[in-house]
Amino acid sequence: MAYEIAKFLHITGVVMLMGNITASAIWKVFADGTGDPRIIGFAQRLVTITDWSLTFWGVVLTMVGGYGAVWIAGADPFGPKWLVWSQILFVTAGLMWLGMLVPIQIRQAKAARDFANGGDIPESYRRDSWRWISWGLIATVPLVAATWLMIAKPY
Repeated sequence: MAYEIAKFLHITGVVMLMGNITASAIWKVFADGTGDPRIIGFAQRLVTITDWSLTFWGVVLTMVGGYGAVWIAGADPFGPKWLVWSQILFVTAGLMWLGMLVPIQIRQAKAARDFANGGDIPESYRRDSWRWISWGLIATVPLVAATWLMIAKPY
């Protein structure tokens, strides 16, 4: 039963993480596309809120559940190649998020607080939006690949 609980936590974390990064990107792109500072400011605020409440805790649950399941099963987390590569891909995505996306998001959140009540949207915000979505797509690729490896266990 403990293994099933750990696996449930792991899968729940993956769903929270992948669901939030995908949904946030979609509605942020649509919000930015309106050109309305109030809508964009609101969307940017929600990106920050959902990243702390869903993405962060999704990462925590993914790791706790995954390593918990490995520990309970008595397996070696660095044994099967699919498991090693899944971890490498997960860390790679995390480093991209921490190194590129989080700093962009912090700048955007600060800018959005200034224009959210109807001010002008600075060009720097628009450039950062393009960088955020571009790096976000790039950083999502290793997460999708890790998810596939965790399901398929090809080797």
